[in-house]
Amino acid sequence: MSAPAAIEPRLLRSFVAVAEELHFTRAAARLYVAQQALSRDVRRLERELGAELFVRTTRQVTLTSDGERLLPYARRVLAAQDDLLAAFRQARPLLVDLNSPGLVTGRRVLHRARELAPDCELMARYESGLTGAAAELLSGRLDVSFGRYAGLDPALRSGLDHQPVRCEPMAVVLPEEHSLAALPEVPLAALAGETVYAGAGNPRTPEWTDLALHLFEGHGIRLAPPLPLAVGDEEFERIMAKTGNPILAVVDFPAMPRTVVRPLVAPVPLSPVSLVWRKGLVHPGLAALRRAATEIARTENWLRQPPDRWIPAIDIEVMRVHT
Repeated sequence: MSAPAAIEPRLLRSFVAVAEELHFTRAAARLYVAQQALSRDVRRLERELGAELFVRTTRQVTLTSDGERLLPYARRVLAAQDDLLAAFRQARPLLVDLNSPGLVTGRRVLHRARELAPDCELMARYESGLTGAAAELLSGRLDVSFGRYAGLDPALRSGLDHQPVRCEPMAVVLPEEHSLAALPEVPLAALAGETVYAGAGNPRTPEWTDLALHLFEGHGIRLAPPLPLAVGDEEFERIMAKTGNPILAVVDFPAMPRTVVRPLVAPVPLSPVSLVWRKGLVHPGLAALRRAATEIARTENWLRQPPDRWIPAIDIEVMRVHT
């Protein structure tokens, strides 16, 4: 018996059925195929192996010595294939990065996706920044994230795909005693002369710092210098309380002690948020996330841009290309 480069599992399955039934008609019925097709598969397998596997007479079918030698190997191959298919019929958990526990957009999309696909296991992770998550996405250690896709390095974007989800109105977090805290909304011009924290120096969130630099340009707003990287809400709040600097945020930013969140206006700056995944990923959980994002964006006008909006040109172009 010679060894071919590869054997189709279907041919092995046809061989095993005949070997176990010792009858071509019964084997064909067992596999739900025509007897002619089954005989054709067995003859092809014999040609590929260069060996006769059955002795056929008008009265009976018996295995040859080569057929008997092949049978245990064929059974093991088919059992391994069945195990593989069974493992992937139940999709593995999908790991979804929500950036931070307090942010609303990703969490709402995730919750709706779980409703749409209750049989999928969608597991939340918190990578704190799309740039930080991108390396995990590309390596396969993470599946989906949320964030400003246009702010990623082009080399990272080349391996990723995205779907625009929301244009989040931006805000500023102010200490309660700050002079602007009494305003219901803060005009961007009112921040002139202020030093505003926007994650400078954090290697996981440069896309956010880049958005801030675009926004601050020409308005006399200084970018706060890098601070110690704070892990966890308590440490972040402690560091921010020490500096007293306003913090650039979005309107849904979670409350912090002794601070207020005020929307920015004149213009209304928008933070573009996309659902981001590595190219080629196929998973029912990803399909559910995309459906959920589309549904919520449509019903709540998440992608609507007010007339007096501000958004970087590169983000507008990336969203235009996608749509």
